[in-house]
Amino acid sequence: MKVTVRDIVKKKGAEKIAAITAYDYTTTRLVDQAGVDIILVGDSVGMVVHGLPSTIPVTMEMMLLHVESAARARPRALLVGDMPFLSYETSIEDAVYNAGLMLKKGAEAVKIEGGGEMADAVKAMVRAGIPVMGHIGLTPQRYLLIGGYKRRGVKAAEAEKLIDDAKELEKAGVFSIVIEFTAADVAAEITKQVSVPTICIGSGWMCDGQILVLHDVLGLSENTPPFAKKYSDLKKIIVDAVSSYVREVKQGVFPGREHSFFSEGYFKEG
Repeated sequence: MKVTVRDIVKKKGAEKIAAITAYDYTTTRLVDQAGVDIILVGDSVGMVVHGLPSTIPVTMEMMLLHVESAARARPRALLVGDMPFLSYETSIEDAVYNAGLMLKKGAEAVKIEGGGEMADAVKAMVRAGIPVMGHIGLTPQRYLLIGGYKRRGVKAAEAEKLIDDAKELEKAGVFSIVIEFTAADVAAEITKQVSVPTICIGSGWMCDGQILVLHDVLGLSENTPPFAKKYSDLKKIIVDAVSSYVREVKQGVFPGREHSFFSEGYFKEG
């Protein structure tokens, strides 16, 4: 059965939520077959697919293209579109309009970064019928402001702020909250204090679910973060396979007769 926003909310305290990123038709189809609950078309696509230095240059046009491609796979999992930098911060009107574009391209919910300061935008999107996933802790779109990709929630004041942010997002109407690169005990406390599921990345095991970037899981990333786990070395598999292809082409082994066909006697077979 199709996974909905309500299904995700009901999993809190009952079943761990498995989420992962995917960026196109093929990867969406494959991760969906693996049984994930949520597929995030993340703005991380800018770095892992397009080679950008951060997620800041990612545009709405880029995200809409990838959301539309992923949606064509018609996944059983809930498909969430990631709102890129400046698509929701500039005004509430921009937030609602751009989130609506995500849904028009096939997303079933959107994700935005930020805490209590995003509450009004979340409320407006929810009023418009758009399910919203929050994102606190390390927020990559704000890495310049926070001084890099640093651990969050280590100090008491910051931990308290994260808890408050989670509560504000819950009140605003988010259906779940991503907590990134945050102290495990702080993430656990947030999980206890909010009624919506928390989905962690680099924030310990005590959350309601986990999310990882697909390329980290497959061993394709150039720089794997310390909190990710590599479940396969697909980089080696791809390089080995293409190296074999190159070798066989150079040696005249591929293509063979079994990969070819002939005309009906126009030329004699040699």
